[in-house]
Amino acid sequence: MAAQEQPETLISESRIRERVELLARRISHDYADAGELLLIGVLRGAFIFLADLTRRLEIEHQVDFIALSSYEESDERSGAVRLIMDVRAGLESRHVLIVEDIVDTGHTLDYLKQTLVARGPASVRTCALLRKPSRVEVPVAVDYLGFDIPDAWVVGYGLDYGNRHRTLPYIGVIDPEGDAAEQPDRSET
Repeated sequence: MAAQEQPETLISESRIRERVELLARRISHDYADAGELLLIGVLRGAFIFLADLTRRLEIEHQVDFIALSSYEESDERSGAVRLIMDVRAGLESRHVLIVEDIVDTGHTLDYLKQTLVARGPASVRTCALLRKPSRVEVPVAVDYLGFDIPDAWVVGYGLDYGNRHRTLPYIGVIDPEGDAAEQPDRSET
């Protein structure tokens, strides 16, 4: 078995840490008087970002998860989004913050936001670690954004390619055509 090449670093561990701290301060400030905030992490990609973010919040909050898929048996996006696992918490009259790893085309985040708004929360805002502005097809507001990035396949800090590289402490770039991994099992999440 050949050794895997490490992805080229796009965003270092220290830059991620600094940005997560900044986002946590902004969120804590904005929700200081709102009561308990419900953070909904989009699985699987956002779990590391969500864990780091919640540990730095200075406000009362709860965490729940949702899983979606926007891929149909390939790495090409069809625009169709499918709910795989729903949140368990009730949303009515609560302040909700969607925590996403990456916004690519915008289809997944738009679908999720519309789905959650229909459940009667007091508010729904969004927080994404990464966004690819050149790929956006559906304009969806990202209220708290970590980084805008170029159109490249990124891995690490929760993001994967073929279930590999997810636990890297930084965001790296790979060339999926040059990678020997199986086809990715990944959505925008």
